[in-house]
Order: sequence, then C-alpha cells, then structure tokens
Amino acid sequence: MIKRLGRQPWVLSFVGTTMAVWLKFVYRTNRFVVKPDGVHDEMEEHLPVIVAMWHGQHFMVPFAKPAHWPAKVMISRSADGEVNAIAARKLGLGLIRASGGRNARQIKKRGGMKGFIEALRTLKEGQSVAMTADVPKGPSRKSGVGIVQLAKHSGRPILPVAVATSRSKELNSWDKASVNLPFGRGSIAVGELIRVPSDVEDDALETYRQQVEDGLNAATKRAYELVGRTDG
Repeated sequence: MIKRLGRQPWVLSFVGTTMAVWLKFVYRTNRFVVKPDGVHDEMEEHLPVIVAMWHGQHFMVPFAKPAHWPAKVMISRSADGEVNAIAARKLGLGLIRASGGRNARQIKKRGGMKGFIEALRTLKEGQSVAMTADVPKGPSRKSGVGIVQLAKHSGRPILPVAVATSRSKELNSWDKASVNLPFGRGSIAVGELIRVPSDVEDDALETYRQQVEDGLNAATKRAYELVGRTDG
C-alpha cells in the first residue's frame, strides 16, 4: 500500500516540488565558485552543447548553467524520474522523458530511441541537452555509448560537468547519490569539450566513450577538491 501511495500523482508532485525548493535553498546558502574562470563566456560560441553528468551527482547541475542558456534534460520515465522531472521543470529546464539501456529491449522499454530523436531535434533548435552518461541501475560512473552517439549524429560537443558541496549526505543507492546540504561551500567544475566526428565508425566509438568517462571523473574529482573534500 505504501509503495502504491508513493506512486500517486499528487505525492510525486509534492515530492518533486519540495525537491526543487530544497535545491534552490541549498544553492543560495552555499558559496559557489565556477571553474575554470570565465568558462561560461568561453562556452557561448560552442552552444548548444550536450552536458554530461553522473547519476547520483546530478541534483545541483541545473545551477551549473547561466539562466539565459536554453536547455532540456533527459530524465527516465520511472517514478523516481517523475520526481526529478517535476523538480527540473520547477527549476526552469525543459524535459525529454527517456533513458538508455544495456540492450535493445531495455532501450525500447525506456523510450530510448524516441528520446534520442527528441534530443537531436532539441540540439538542432539551438537548445542544449543535459543527460547522465551512465545507464540507470549501473554500473555507476561507467559511461554508456548513447551520449557519444548523440554527439556523433548531432555534431554538437559533449561538456562534462560536476557539482559538489562541502556538506552532503551520501545514500546507499546503486549510484551512491549525494544529497547536497546547505550552509557550506559549493563548486561547479567544467571539463574540456569532447567532439565526436560524424564519420567515425561505430566500432571506434569506444575511444570517445572513454573520453567522456575520464572527463567526467576528472571534473568530479576537481569539484570535490574545490570544496576541500575527496570524491567518495
């Protein structure tokens, strides 16, 4: 009964709205720095971009972009995803409801192909797309190839982004989700752009997948260093 109650639309709406209010509170009560210096100005000429992030480290990413950058975020169609989607909408982001998978059956079930097409359309319209690089349910922090395929077919670069706060609570979930807390320091670390040639063969995409993984790990490590912590 409790599980069914938790999936009621009004419950999901309440939790999602509360999450958005909480994240705004956390952002406003932490002293944030953005590194490298001037990175937002430098990125203007490269927009739109595909913002890459890790599951579990994604809660504060909506604050990593300037308000005038239009963007949509790809979020799964699960109940947990619905909560995240409501919060993201409250924080001013557009939505793409889909997620990746480890095989064709998972991709179809999770709306992966429809989401891919919508992401291509969004980028073509000039809006950036934010998405987690690792596939839901793990393994965590191992990039899938979907984000690389999107970069290949859209011609848009991938931008690794990580956000950390000096105070947080780590959950015992598959992605070791980090719940950011108020009254401390915060950091937004941005990695190097990763470009995937449109003519690269599919069997050569592993090189770029590894670049995404390494870039995100480096950005995450840097974000934690900036707030005086070690990642994990």
